[in-house]
Amino acid sequence: MRELNKLETLAQLEVVEPISGVKSADLEHPREPLGRFQRNGKPFYRLRAGEHRFYFDVHGDTLHVNYILHKNSLEDFLLRNRLPVSEQQLVEQHSKFWKYLESLTK
Repeated sequence: MRELNKLETLAQLEVVEPISGVKSADLEHPREPLGRFQRNGKPFYRLRAGEHRFYFDVHGDTLHVNYILHKNSLEDFLLRNRLPVSEQQLVEQHSKFWKYLESLTK
């Protein structure tokens, strides 16, 4: 929600609109901009919506959005690559990760 709250109201509505149009048939046979992968043995979905990515799972008839991330964020990279990391670890490692990358260019 932090990512959405950074946007103006009209921009928030534009970002949220694609997730509101997802149908069960889309989930059964995902095509771009929707993707499916396994997370802890259960299906997990990613929906690209402009500069943002929705990561969600399905509970009955309800889509449960776990993350809304900017496409160029460290969090999105880690989630797309299915690296096991907690939100606390992200907070702790964020600055260290970028310092490490900068050290590689020197």
